[in-house]
Amino acid sequence: MNDTLIAIPAEHDDAALHRLAEQVGDRMRESRLMLCTAESCTGGWIAKMITDIPGCSDWFDCGMAAYSYEAKQALLGVRPETLTEHGAVSRETVLEMVSGALITSGASVAVAVTGIAGPTGGLPDKPIGTVWIGWKRRGRYPEARVFHFDGNREAVRRQTVAAALSGLLAVAA
Repeated sequence: MNDTLIAIPAEHDDAALHRLAEQVGDRMRESRLMLCTAESCTGGWIAKMITDIPGCSDWFDCGMAAYSYEAKQALLGVRPETLTEHGAVSRETVLEMVSGALITSGASVAVAVTGIAGPTGGLPDKPIGTVWIGWKRRGRYPEARVFHFDGNREAVRRQTVAAALSGLLAVAA
């Protein structure tokens, strides 16, 4: 997936996200893979889109919403040093989140998201709309990508869900 461009749908309405989640489900089912999610800024929205699909229990293992530093450490094994040195919204943190999700679950593929959806919390080096997404397939190296989304809180979160699901299509191929 390193050089694969993630195609994020132009529309981010619920219907478009549902279609994207269905495509992920088809890919996961075809590849006989199980998925788990580790979500911070989306608060479980990725898992919601997935569990809206009938029969998702064939390919969806679990979802974890870990907002606080403590939850990231307890549920996903993110090291306190990582959070202190790099912050919650960083490549290092999302890589530990996605790897920890696979350790915690019985899944074979994981996606993790952490970002600043706004309207507050932005910093000069991490403005509102900064989102890190990580993907990992068991037995492979994790991958992470930073995105800079525009719009209000809901728009940033919708774009994050779309990008996370789109990236899963490549990881599950």
